[in-house]
Amino acid sequence: MSGYIVDKGFYSSFARTQLYRMKPIQMVDLKSQYQKIKNEIDTAVIDVFESAAFINGQPVQQFAKALSEYLDINHVVPCANGTDALQIAMMALGLQPGDEVITPSFTYIATTEVVALLRLKPVFAEVNKKTFCIDADSIRSLITAKTKAIVPVHLYGQSADMEAIMQIAEEYNLFVIEDNAQAIGCDYTFSNGIKKKSGTTGTIGTTSFFPSKNLGAYGDGGAIFTNDDRVAEKLKMIANHGQSKRYYHDMVGCNSRLDTVQAAILNIKLRELDNYIAARRKVADYYDHAFANNKKITAPYRDEKSNHVFHQYTLILEGTDRDGLNQYLASKNIPSMIYYPVPGHRQKMFDAFDGKNDDLEVTDWLTERVISLPVHTELDEEQLRYITSSVLEYVQ
Repeated sequence: MSGYIVDKGFYSSFARTQLYRMKPIQMVDLKSQYQKIKNEIDTAVIDVFESAAFINGQPVQQFAKALSEYLDINHVVPCANGTDALQIAMMALGLQPGDEVITPSFTYIATTEVVALLRLKPVFAEVNKKTFCIDADSIRSLITAKTKAIVPVHLYGQSADMEAIMQIAEEYNLFVIEDNAQAIGCDYTFSNGIKKKSGTTGTIGTTSFFPSKNLGAYGDGGAIFTNDDRVAEKLKMIANHGQSKRYYHDMVGCNSRLDTVQAAILNIKLRELDNYIAARRKVADYYDHAFANNKKITAPYRDEKSNHVFHQYTLILEGTDRDGLNQYLASKNIPSMIYYPVPGHRQKMFDAFDGKNDDLEVTDWLTERVISLPVHTELDEEQLRYITSSVLEYVQ
C-alpha cells in the first residue's frame, strides 16, 4: 500500500524507547493543526476585532455561502451549536408534544435529548452492526400513527443508508432530519449513481462545529441546511427569536447565533476540509493494515455507498477485555475513548417515556465492545507505530 509502511515486528522494544522522544499523542491535536494555518487564522480574527462586528458580521454570511456551495445545498443557517441545530430543525417542522421521532440509541445524547426537551417521544431504533448507523428495517418496524420524523445519525464519519431511509420516509410521509455532526464532507452514492453530501438528502440537515469535529471551530458552533425555501425561512426566524423583522416576533424562537470570530475561523478551515479528510483516511488506512490479521479486532467497515471521513476510528473487539485495553493504552500515554458506554435506551433521563425500546441487542452488544483510537490530521508514522504496536501487544 502507498503512504505509511507498517512494520509489525516493532513491538515492545520500540514502544519503550520511542515514548521518551515522541511527540505526545492526543485524541485530537488542535494545537499542531492551528500552527499550520496560524497566520491566516490570526489575521482573520484580528480583522473581526478591528471591525467590532462580533455578532452577524460579514464572515458569518461568507461562511454560510461557502458551506452551501461546498455541500451543494440551497440554504445554510449558522447557529450556536449542534444541539441547537437539532432543536431548531424540529421546531421548524412543527412537531408537537407526543409526536414520535425514530432515532438510534447508539449515538451521543444530544440527538435524543432535544427530542425529550421538546416533549416529543423518542423511539429508539437498532443500528447496523457493521456501519454503526441506524438500521432501515428497524425504522420500518417502529412506525406508528404517531410517527412524524426520522433522525438518522451519520456516526463516526460514515453516512447512514439514506436511500433506504428516504424510501421509508416517502412511503409514510415522514420528515427526515439528518444529524451530520460527525460526517461533514462524506459523500453518499445512490443506486442510480448520484452522489450527495451527507446531511443534504433529508428534509433538514444539521451539524456541529465543536473543536474536535472534522470541521471544527475554536469554540462552539453549528449549522442547519435545507433545500426547502419555506423551511429555510422558518429556521432563520426560530434561530433569531422567531422574528423576520426586528421586534416583530411571529413564532416562538430562541437565540442561537454563530459568532463572527468562529465564522472567520471556519471560513479558513472549510478550505482545508478535504485535506483534513484525506489525512484522516491515511491514518485509517495505516490502522486497517496493522490490524488486518488479528481475528479479535474488527476494523471500521467501509460501506461502498459512503466514503468514510473518519471522525472516529472505532474498533470492535471480541475475545479480549475492552476496558482492560483502554486502561493499558492509558498507562502507555495513548488516549482512547469509548463512544458510547451507555446508549440512549439505557439512560435514566428516558425512564419516564412509555414504550421505551429495550430490545436493542446489536446496540447493547456494540457498547460492550467498541473502542476508538486517536485519528486526526497531525498523527505521524512514529506515533501510529507506537499506537498499533501497543494495541497488538495487548490483543493477542
